[in-house]
Amino acid sequence: MSEEPRRGEDEERGPGGVHHMFVVMEELLEKLKILDYEEEVLAAHNMKAMSRHYFVSSPYVASNPGEQFFLFTAIASWLINVAGRPFPAPQDDDEPYATVSNILAELRAFGVKVDFPPNKLKAGCGEQVCFVLDRLAEQALKKRGFSFKRPSYPTEAAEEEAVIEDDAELTLSRVEEEMIEEPDEEEEHVMDLDALKSRTNHSEVDPSSKPEAILEASVDAAEWALEVERVLPQLKVTIRPDNKDWRIHLDQMHQHRDGITASLKETKGYLNKLQEDLGKTLEKVNSREKYINTQLEHLIGDYRAAQAQLSQARELYQQASGGVTEKSRQLAEVSEELEEVKQEMEEKGSSMSDGAPVVKIKQSLTKLRQEVVQMDVRIGVVEHTLLQAKLREKNNMTRDMHATAPPEAGLQPYG
Repeated sequence: MSEEPRRGEDEERGPGGVHHMFVVMEELLEKLKILDYEEEVLAAHNMKAMSRHYFVSSPYVASNPGEQFFLFTAIASWLINVAGRPFPAPQDDDEPYATVSNILAELRAFGVKVDFPPNKLKAGCGEQVCFVLDRLAEQALKKRGFSFKRPSYPTEAAEEEAVIEDDAELTLSRVEEEMIEEPDEEEEHVMDLDALKSRTNHSEVDPSSKPEAILEASVDAAEWALEVERVLPQLKVTIRPDNKDWRIHLDQMHQHRDGITASLKETKGYLNKLQEDLGKTLEKVNSREKYINTQLEHLIGDYRAAQAQLSQARELYQQASGGVTEKSRQLAEVSEELEEVKQEMEEKGSSMSDGAPVVKIKQSLTKLRQEVVQMDVRIGVVEHTLLQAKLREKNNMTRDMHATAPPEAGLQPYG
């Protein structure tokens, strides 16, 4: 279905375009590990750790669309929250299209250009899913202040190369020819180049070993040739291999290539057979899926209608719940006012039916009468005392007046 346009896009990007999302997914996994997603996401949802190519859409990678989509939405919402923007956690009954649309809207809010529709993310895997998660992970890393730095490589000291004098140099082609001609010969009698070199240097330094006259050969040429043929196998030179020599690396590469070629011939048949079996199984699964979809199409329609009715009932329930809450509050207020009125009525009724206040009033009146009588007696005593005081004062004044006035003749004193 969608393989042809994808194949065309890969051809436009180059031969490595098919494997680009594998690289993006591996980089994404490293970024998620830096953000500690295993503790904050996987542990919270009780899920296993992802593989290196979990969100890659490939026929060679096993996939579970439902699990991949849920984990994709969970990681995306977590990354958006880490990047500093609020985003609700995904739920099982959420609409997939609305969820991916909200994720793309948040990604555009970060300034990332998105040139694909939201339905590309509904599969839960593929290049678009890796792209979205990778950009969100970059925003989360920026929010936490993390940045990648260039690696620093340790400096290695250059090894000193041994300098071989011209006298000890050998022609490499000659040595290789002798090794090819006699590959299975035992290496018991070999010549050590270092010993030969030291012997040559010693012979050059010691002047007593030099002959004084020209030496003449006294050996027959035929015998000399026979002796050379007999001693020639013992004059084999062994060169110690150097692991840094490019020839050794080249030989190792050829050996590995031959091993890979031999293994490929053996495993290619098994892989082709496995590919055919997988293709047949996928075709069976697709046909079975189409058959099940056609058989359950009316049930799916009924389920969608029931889900729509359920959403409407939930909305009505929420509205009714709001009205019930308001009425409950009003009822509580009215009940509180009613309790206050009842309390006042009870207090007034108890005061009207109770005779204790009347008894208290009667007692108070009796006490007032007694106090009035006592006050009248005290007032009478005080008036009598005042009257006596006035009379006494009057008598004293009269007496004083008679005492001071001269007595008249013919008048007898009174009293």
